[in-house]
Amino acid sequence: MVNMNIFIKYMVSMRCKMVVEAELELAGIQFNHIDLGCVTLPVGLTDQQHQQLKRSLLQYGLELMDNKEAILVERIKNVIIEMVHYADELPKENYSDFISHKLKYDYTYLSNIFSRVKGTTIQQYIIKHRIEKVKELLLYDELNLTEISYQMQYSSVAHLSNQFKKVTGLTPSYFKMLKTQRMANLESF
Repeated sequence: MVNMNIFIKYMVSMRCKMVVEAELELAGIQFNHIDLGCVTLPVGLTDQQHQQLKRSLLQYGLELMDNKEAILVERIKNVIIEMVHYADELPKENYSDFISHKLKYDYTYLSNIFSRVKGTTIQQYIIKHRIEKVKELLLYDELNLTEISYQMQYSSVAHLSNQFKKVTGLTPSYFKMLKTQRMANLESF
């Protein structure tokens, strides 16, 4: 039996996976596995199933993809999002090796396509997502900056702080203070 993959743009969260699963079941389309951005089917879709799925996913802001380069860029983005936001810990190996191994393509090839399509580098995309994760961890207020730095595999708190300021324009401590001030303002109403 030959499996077929379909690729879905903007499928970047566990909630998106649940929506896709529900829509596939509603359409009577069998599937083997659902990953971020990709669904493995036991058989190909008929034209009618393809159109129906395309319409139903659009209602949720999700798009079936056909362009090979766009599909590859979405796969790169999904690997990064899963790596930074959903994995228990970041990989110990270089991100370039991790992405290359995961997608089974040469990293230079992936990097060139990503830069051409997105207008930014894979490394910059990873940095933006790491900083988003740091912001999330700061808002949870469960870890101090040293622990966050360690968890996010920064070489030091200073490195994390410099990168955070470069991306957000704020220091991590100022960002955290803004949250505290906002909460105090909300409580005063």
